[in-house]
Amino acid sequence: MAAGLSEAAQSELMLRCEEQFAKLETLQNKIMLCEPDFCENPPEQAVNRLMATEAELKQWLTMEPELLASNSEVLLQAGKEEMLKLCSELEMVVSCHEARRDQLRETKKVEQKWLEEKKQALDAANDHVKRLQTEKGKLSEHSILQDTKAKIHKMKVYHERLMESLGEILEKHVPLPHNESNKKKKNITQELDEDLISLNEILEVLMNKVLNTPHDPYVTVDNTFWPPYVEMLLRYGIAVRHRENNFKIRLETFC
Repeated sequence: MAAGLSEAAQSELMLRCEEQFAKLETLQNKIMLCEPDFCENPPEQAVNRLMATEAELKQWLTMEPELLASNSEVLLQAGKEEMLKLCSELEMVVSCHEARRDQLRETKKVEQKWLEEKKQALDAANDHVKRLQTEKGKLSEHSILQDTKAKIHKMKVYHERLMESLGEILEKHVPLPHNESNKKKKNITQELDEDLISLNEILEVLMNKVLNTPHDPYVTVDNTFWPPYVEMLLRYGIAVRHRENNFKIRLETFC
């Protein structure tokens, strides 16, 4: 600061500095000569220090600030240096804020780009979900139809296998009556044998009647039904007679 001052101002400033250094030396000597204040009660010592500090604070608050020097040239130079220092600090703050602003702008651009990408991904996902829902609605009807057809075909195959197995069992264990079973009525038996149907065919007629006309499941017993077969079906609860017509039978309802 002394480089731009006149000789009188420099002398006054040096004198002021010497006075301040002399005061500092006097205070330092007083501090060194003071005996340490030992107190047997630490809490009381802490309270005393607090009270002394508060008193000193009040004293400093009431004191009027002194000028650095009475010379206006010294004050002007000191003010210039303080202003230059303050301007330098403010420039540093402005530079930091500008750098921070640029960084925030770059971050904002990155975040906006990321947001746009997420919006595009979300829109694409929504479109995909809508397309899948539409396809699911179409496929559901088609799949239900295909599933129903597959079940019907499966039931038909199972029914055919069941009927084949039933026919083989009945053909083996319950065959049609032969001519040799009643030699006394050979001519009558031959005539009947030509019209009689097997037990398998009787059961098939009864089942088809129930499936085709469930509201009228009864079948009229004619000369093609061998009476022992009809009696066997009635006795074992496989078929039942009509309540009002004994010549009609139907397949029993099995639960």
